[in-house]
Amino acid sequence: MKVASPDARTVNARLRRGEEPSAEELAWFARGLASGEVTDAQAGAFAMGICLRGLSEAGRVALTLAMRDSGHVLRWDLDRPVLDKHSTGGLGDAVSLILAPALAACGVAVPMISGRGLGHTGGTLDKMEAIPGVEPKVSEEALRRIVAEAGCAIVGATAEIAPADRRLYAIRDVTGTVESIDLITASILSKKLAAGLQGLVLDVKAGSGAFMKTDAEAMALARSLVDTARGAGCPTAAFVTDMDEPLCSALGNAVEVALCLRVMEGDRLAAPRLHDLTVALGGRLLALAGEEEGEGEERIAHAIASGAAMERFARMVALMGGPADIAQGWRDRLPRAPVVRPVPAPEAGHVAAFDGEALGLAVVRLGAGRMKETDSVDPAAGLTEVVSLGASVERGDPLALVHARDEASAARAVAEVQAAIRIGGRPCPGPLIRARIG
Repeated sequence: MKVASPDARTVNARLRRGEEPSAEELAWFARGLASGEVTDAQAGAFAMGICLRGLSEAGRVALTLAMRDSGHVLRWDLDRPVLDKHSTGGLGDAVSLILAPALAACGVAVPMISGRGLGHTGGTLDKMEAIPGVEPKVSEEALRRIVAEAGCAIVGATAEIAPADRRLYAIRDVTGTVESIDLITASILSKKLAAGLQGLVLDVKAGSGAFMKTDAEAMALARSLVDTARGAGCPTAAFVTDMDEPLCSALGNAVEVALCLRVMEGDRLAAPRLHDLTVALGGRLLALAGEEEGEGEERIAHAIASGAAMERFARMVALMGGPADIAQGWRDRLPRAPVVRPVPAPEAGHVAAFDGEALGLAVVRLGAGRMKETDSVDPAAGLTEVVSLGASVERGDPLALVHARDEASAARAVAEVQAAIRIGGRPCPGPLIRARIG
């Protein structure tokens, strides 16, 4: 007996009844998203069905592979492992800018397909574009050339990479289905696995500055990501990491690039939490490729301290259209805001807590991110010298420096930053890495 071909109505009817679509049906639906055969209404019903009914682990793997295979999947023929890292996003999370070149210096190929700012968090592509001349939108041919010559490339996804996800993500954004762990998992992994990876480490943030506010939420997502990626054939591990305070003291685009370059000059103390998390994630990735984890961490730390990561970063920037002398001349090359103002502490005490989401939105409103998709980004806007959790302050001491395009923007940001940082008793900060999975 001939089995009927899948169609959107049948798939959505299954979800409505609480049944899981087959791998064949999910593959058809992903192709339909990419081709336009599936309508927006059908895509919205699909997203809502998964959000309400959920998928099994096998269903998540099938959906992830279907979305990955809706477009082009890169294949690599290299004599070195192809590895990458993904973060769920947070404040001051510039790990990628240091980790990708450090891994390259350790003999790893890193085709890092990254994204722009999302909500109150920054985006790696926006940070790369803060470097004058850098163009992260490259062809597959250019991506392969940059990886071959520099060892790493931090670029945006082409239209051919996981097109089903691009369509479904836009639908989720307007149908109230963004929070589904099944859909988040398939969205993240379909793009990463389309890069042809042989190993992946995931940094799942938890805390006031993260999308996942609690450890339980972060652990659930981390387990889903690890199990699904492994089910799809990619060795994967995850860390759940702290985002109750910014990862480093700079929030923005050019200001975060500048801090990363200081670290890659060998100044670990410029951003110790950023440095140490980069080393831990890099060590875990090298362990996935067969090395001993402790030795992997030592290699990553040496690549940063020795200047080898800086050399790879500079080579990548030049190949992507940026200045050839970024390693030596970055202080003169990066854009600077015309207005810099301190944020005075309103009272004496200790930095007791951050409202991470409010702090991130203050940076977005300065121009370092987008309130809507069509907004332009001011690469020089942001915060520097943000105080750390537990720091002792006197009334009037600077909590941060605001970098703004004009006095009005600076004044608004000063008030918003003051409101986002609570002064009180001394807190007990938790560990940077809260949990390890896989």
